[in-house]
Amino acid sequence: MRPSGRKTDQMRTISIETGITRHAEGSCLIRVGDTHVICTASVDERVPPFLRNSGLGWVTAEYGMLPRATTSRTRREAAAGKQGGRTVEIQRLIGRSLRAGVDRVALGERQITIDCDVIQADGGTRCAAITGGWVALKLAVNQLMRAGLVTTDPLVDPVSAVSCGIYAGQPVLDLDYPEDSEAGVDGNFVMTGDRLIEVQMSAEGATFAREQMDALLDLATAGTAELAAAQRAAVA
Repeated sequence: MRPSGRKTDQMRTISIETGITRHAEGSCLIRVGDTHVICTASVDERVPPFLRNSGLGWVTAEYGMLPRATTSRTRREAAAGKQGGRTVEIQRLIGRSLRAGVDRVALGERQITIDCDVIQADGGTRCAAITGGWVALKLAVNQLMRAGLVTTDPLVDPVSAVSCGIYAGQPVLDLDYPEDSEAGVDGNFVMTGDRLIEVQMSAEGATFAREQMDALLDLATAGTAELAAAQRAAVA
């Protein structure tokens, strides 16, 4: 039995509220159970120096957690004077995941920065950030297309992510914190359509078999399809 009472193949409740900030070209608040993340997309009509005159656009990301997103207060990284290694790793994951779903030629020579701020954490924050980040990105691209600055949609299929793991000996979908903290195997799956973008998996105290990994991939495929449906509904 899962702590939440969910079935092994059941996602947490998903909601995506768009247009939550006034100034960003695209924004949303994504809730996946008790994990809540604000995602914004900001358009800059310039690219990093290494892409100048290349004709290619760029998508990058920044990630952070508010001090009381978790059960005890975490010191702001700005107060420490630098980002932690986990933060850097997650924001790089978000950036490269979203770029994998972008036609950078169609985007044109401009940069879109996705900011993902976790306001409440209960497991799967990086997955929620990727999923909500795509919604914010799509809304920003839609604005560029309405303005005639982009003529061909550079985003074909939604990019979404979900965690899966082996909990109490069973493959389960969409781990919350109580499951994530005790899982024997933990994995994050980033997908677009039926194609994999990135898989992060590790044994957290027990090895796992090929058939268990296949079972987790099947769960992730179903979970990201559900997330993609919510993304499409949010940007419709």
